[in-house]
Amino acid sequence: MSRRLIRILVVLSVLSIIGILLVQAIWLRNAYALRERQFRQSAFIALQEVANEVARQNQFTLKRYAVTQLSADYFIVNTDAPINPNSLEVLIDQSLQRHKLFTDYEYGIYDCETDQMMYGAYVSLSSSTHQSRNLPKFPRYTYYFGIRFPSQSGFIAGQLTGLFWSTGAVLLLVIFFGYTLVIVLKQRRLTEIQRDFINNITHELQTPVATIRIAADVLASDTISQQPARLNQYAQIVSQESQRLQRQIHAVLQLARSRRQGLTMALTHVDLHELMTVAAQRYAPHVRLDLQAPDAHIQTDRYHLETTLNNLIDNALKYCTEQPCVTLATRQDKTGLVWSVRDNGIGIAPAHQKAVFQQFFRVPSGRTQQASGFGLGLYYVRQVISAHGWHIRLVSTPGLGSTFSVYQQAPAGSRFFRLSV
Repeated sequence: MSRRLIRILVVLSVLSIIGILLVQAIWLRNAYALRERQFRQSAFIALQEVANEVARQNQFTLKRYAVTQLSADYFIVNTDAPINPNSLEVLIDQSLQRHKLFTDYEYGIYDCETDQMMYGAYVSLSSSTHQSRNLPKFPRYTYYFGIRFPSQSGFIAGQLTGLFWSTGAVLLLVIFFGYTLVIVLKQRRLTEIQRDFINNITHELQTPVATIRIAADVLASDTISQQPARLNQYAQIVSQESQRLQRQIHAVLQLARSRRQGLTMALTHVDLHELMTVAAQRYAPHVRLDLQAPDAHIQTDRYHLETTLNNLIDNALKYCTEQPCVTLATRQDKTGLVWSVRDNGIGIAPAHQKAVFQQFFRVPSGRTQQASGFGLGLYYVRQVISAHGWHIRLVSTPGLGSTFSVYQQAPAGSRFFRLSV
């Protein structure tokens, strides 16, 4: 399946998910609005019946609607006659139950002598207690009571339980679908990485094998013994290529071992300045030293740290289009010892600076495609740094080189340490 088709499928899938969620949200909103209107209509009718019953008890008939809604959950009921506090709550309960409005409410009766909402109570269907609030007055009426439904939203939501469950099921399906899509894309990426790695390792292993085979054919000839200089040259070629082949095989085996068992650390006291000096001599004249730390003795695994330094230096020399210049530096700051490897190579674009620490990853542009390697060097560096509990920081500008700095402790607020595991 082509990448273009996969992108189209991903875009369509995302749009479909967004469409489903929008439709579900609109459906929920409309259903809630409908239930809210039904609640208000039922409340109107139930409270009108209460007003009619109060009027009947006072032996007159209301000639107009008695209910006025002041807010979403507060109603004023005009009675045009004094209200008996002892019977009002009973009338309200009976009327609300007839209309299946099983929810908490609080009410108050207006006292025209004191011009206040005086008598009232909070009626709860549960055993929990609530503190009643002051109910607002309504200046147009003389005899009336106010009633508030503080649990109106919960009552309406309770009627939409089935819809909420169906929405939850849809969201669950969407989450599963999204997770499946992520897994499929991740597996495809891993498959591409594995294919590129196999192609790369095949090429890398074939090169020294082919060179050794050619040199062996030359060494097997009858006339080579009569040419000592040429014999020595091809013997050196066999030695160099066999060492190169051994390093490549060792890198692959080391990766497999670290993934299966993790890195085995044999910690000892090591002088970092000594390691850097030896490395500079090995890669002379392309490596120089800038050792400013007063004390560079650290607790580390000497072999892994030495290999880490070599990997960073190898990359610096490999990805350079001019005369390589690599600087090994140490310094002391408030976090402790800081050591770094700085080069004047091609640099790394910001979009790839985090990915370069992933296994098998190689920057898909420029000289990176031409340089040899398996994409394991920086992954190994990251594993070693993490195993020590250190932190690594990469600062790089395309065309101006890169600097890999290792800290024993991460400075507070530094945004570069997301690279560490």
